[in-house]
Amino acid sequence: MDSNRGQARCDADPIRPRALACVRAMAQASALTLLVALGGCASQLPQVIREAPAKAIEVAQVQQDPARLTGQRVRWGGTIIAMTNLPASTEIEVLARRLNADGEPRIQSEGNGRFIAQVPYFLDPAEYEKARSLTVVGILAGVQTRSVGDFRYAYPVVRVETRYLWPKRPPPMAYGPYGYPGYGYPGWYGP
Repeated sequence: MDSNRGQARCDADPIRPRALACVRAMAQASALTLLVALGGCASQLPQVIREAPAKAIEVAQVQQDPARLTGQRVRWGGTIIAMTNLPASTEIEVLARRLNADGEPRIQSEGNGRFIAQVPYFLDPAEYEKARSLTVVGILAGVQTRSVGDFRYAYPVVRVETRYLWPKRPPPMAYGPYGYPGYGYPGWYGP
């Protein structure tokens, strides 16, 4: 009988059931939006870029023993130094850097040598500009010796199977003396 009285009170207030239904619908829509947003972010990054190889090979190892490591698959990344479009391919010179768990180059880390990423088609230099972060997965095709200034440098060459050009990072914001962006004296910049 008590449950009937509670039901009667709920029915007497017609706004309460509609408000609860509205809150539930909003919660479901929010959850769905969050799932779609997270799914969209994850799907843009190729799985082979996200997954570290079982055996990590360093640039220096290839430079020391290219014959033994040619044909091995690597996941390397770093900062674009230069790019050259050839008649049937594109070569990207990259300053190798350590990678985060998801394959993104650690921009603040020290360089680990240079390598050439060979892509078997045209890439637009306006997109693959100097200082952008790039991660590639591909097969080691040997070493090419080229000049860096007057120095002869042994570049490991990777035949790219998969690549990911990381989004540009926004420039650092200027902080005033009180820690708020945009306030303070001209020329005052924070960390």
